[in-house]
Amino acid sequence: MSPKSRIPAPDPGDTWVPRPRRRETPLGILRHAATFLGSSVLGGVLLAGLILPAAGAVGLGAKSGAESFESIPDDFKTPPLTQATQIFDAKGGLIAKVYERDRTVLTAEQMSPLIRRAQVDIEDARFYEHGAVDLKGILRAVTKNAESGAAVQGASTLTQQYVKNVNVEMAGDDPVAVREAQRKTLGRKIQELRYAIKLEEDLTKEQILTNYLNITFYGHQAYGIEAAAQRYFSKSAKDLTLPEAAMLAGLVQNPSQYDPKLHPMAAQKRRDTVIDKMVENKHITADQAKEAKAAPLGLNYKDPQNGCITAQAGTGFFCDYVRHVVKQDPVFGKSAAERKKLWDTGGLNIYTTLDPDKQAAAQSAVSTKVYVTDPVSAAMTMVEPGTGKILAMAQTRPYGLEKEKNQTVVNLNVDSGMGGGIGFQPGSNFKPIVAAAALEAGLPPTQRYDSPNRMDWPTMKTCDGTWKNLSKGKKDGTIPNESTREVGPYELKEAMALSVNTYFVQMEQEIGLCAVKQMANRLGVTAKASGDPLQEVPALGLGTQEVSPLTMANVYATFAARGNYCAPLAINRITTVDGKDVPVNPVHCDQVMSPDTADVINTVLLGVTEKGGTARDLRLDDDRQIAGKTGTTDEKKSAWFTGYTGNLAASVWLGSPGTKVPMRNIRIGGQYQAEVFGATGPGPIWQKAMSDAVRSMPEQEFTTVYIPDPIKRDPGCSTSGGTPSSVTCTGTPNPGSTGTPAGRPRANNPSGGNPTGRSAPTTPPDPEDQ
Repeated sequence: MSPKSRIPAPDPGDTWVPRPRRRETPLGILRHAATFLGSSVLGGVLLAGLILPAAGAVGLGAKSGAESFESIPDDFKTPPLTQATQIFDAKGGLIAKVYERDRTVLTAEQMSPLIRRAQVDIEDARFYEHGAVDLKGILRAVTKNAESGAAVQGASTLTQQYVKNVNVEMAGDDPVAVREAQRKTLGRKIQELRYAIKLEEDLTKEQILTNYLNITFYGHQAYGIEAAAQRYFSKSAKDLTLPEAAMLAGLVQNPSQYDPKLHPMAAQKRRDTVIDKMVENKHITADQAKEAKAAPLGLNYKDPQNGCITAQAGTGFFCDYVRHVVKQDPVFGKSAAERKKLWDTGGLNIYTTLDPDKQAAAQSAVSTKVYVTDPVSAAMTMVEPGTGKILAMAQTRPYGLEKEKNQTVVNLNVDSGMGGGIGFQPGSNFKPIVAAAALEAGLPPTQRYDSPNRMDWPTMKTCDGTWKNLSKGKKDGTIPNESTREVGPYELKEAMALSVNTYFVQMEQEIGLCAVKQMANRLGVTAKASGDPLQEVPALGLGTQEVSPLTMANVYATFAARGNYCAPLAINRITTVDGKDVPVNPVHCDQVMSPDTADVINTVLLGVTEKGGTARDLRLDDDRQIAGKTGTTDEKKSAWFTGYTGNLAASVWLGSPGTKVPMRNIRIGGQYQAEVFGATGPGPIWQKAMSDAVRSMPEQEFTTVYIPDPIKRDPGCSTSGGTPSSVTCTGTPNPGSTGTPAGRPRANNPSGGNPTGRSAPTTPPDPEDQ
């Protein structure tokens, strides 16, 4: 048989002739047929067949028909079908399967021959014998339906059914368009016939059958034979047995009526009907049929698993972030409509940057240190320095829509435009950005300011003018340090370790707000998490403008990478189901500050985790070198710790995303806390997650610089008078000061102090509140 769908020579049976043995006269049958035409779409088929000449099986011939053919789009033959997209982690593990329609397109060779034979035998047994229009089938159906007085037999060919399915597929999720595609009208039937005739000219029968098996609906959200085989039998379509293939083939006529889960008896009866058809058409033997009918349905059903809500191990938020990336990044399409089509059409394998081990470490930390029923929540992001790859993204409250289970779909780790909220004030987490701007402006690492305990907000230069304090002398016009004992002068290293507010305000004054904003922009803080622009006000440097954990993790990753900023990256590679690469954004990095500046910042932030620093207790299990910064906002409504090793940066936020709960006299993770600070709330979460995350990573120490320890201030020294940068109180070096580069002493370093590698405890500093 020729693979092309050519109409064979006219057969006597193709022209209906009344036969004397019929009980009905020709006039009687036509009368029944006319009645049937008024209520059945088969009337449209018959009328269309009468309108079309006999040669219509291979072409309309008329000018209007030719013009109609010319209007048929080229891609109608094999339209892009909506398929499932699979999202994988960095080690190839499946994160989630997302789809508008669950479908995996197969080639003919990837399908069991049994399902191909079964589908033809039950749907259109003469498929390989007729063209687009089966005149014999039409007349047989009209006669049978006329005799019964009801529509008991159809006459659409498998090719026509394929055309109808294509029309429904192209209608998408538009209910009006779907209804229009399914309307049983003469005009619709004629259009389907025109398309079917053209398809039979351009495609082989095997191609049409393959397309049909990929597009048709089998119930339970399964489109196409592969999804159906996986749904009902948890196996691939190429592995279907005879009874399994017969059951699936029987579903197509009415997936609800023959649903094997809801109506197993009806499904089995329909399966057996298909098996009988296969015997009738000599595709299986009677013995094979007997054995197949004796088999149970044998379902191994798997519920539809769709969307990020099905993601395991807390990866739902990262999955949702990937969705936003695909729908917003111009690399995936010039317009929003193009990008949406790419995502909705699916058929993609998306290989992401998510490291399953680090994700597990982060998820365990935010879940065990903060309970889902607590009045506050935690969120944590890990980023790889030097690449921007997002390695983990976790939060306490699970991804989902059930509020009574404390679920949410708001990703607290990211900005609102990427599925997050409006962000959170980072507090003192922002101060290293001020320091980086100052160092880039030429200030030395030993920069000293008088840093009074409280001061008026000073006048500051902005990018476009000057900011002036209109509330001098009033409470809202002043800025205090956390403790009354915090009175300068201070140098950068000590001011960062103690998080002295007035020191960084005076630093802002000297370099100007524009320099701070520009450095923030270069580090990826281009706007607030809400999308609103950063405001050039003095409080900017103290972290009063809302950001996300992803943003802060990436800022500190830039420090770890010695000033090399890399844009956040979630996707390594994308391929289509047939293995073709889809272009993705490569790693994009820029040197946004000198390595020398970054080395100073790293040295200074090492001091935060050492003796006297606000995070002095946050050591990792292997005691490797760490740097970081605490942050706590007014009224303890948000607390942060962002820290890093030489090869991994992570930011943890703790607080209430909605009601802004003050974290005083509060139980978090089963532990009572009188007052939460960056080192006591998010700090232990960071410590637990990072200890697990770096366990298999090589130790990578920072390049540090020599910064002399501050000279001990003479208690009698006056800090009044003079400009902030000109204060010169003299005295003696701090006892035990070595003037060596900063960094926690190592246990294996003989000069490193006590054998634990830890500095001796001192009177703890007061935590900061900004």
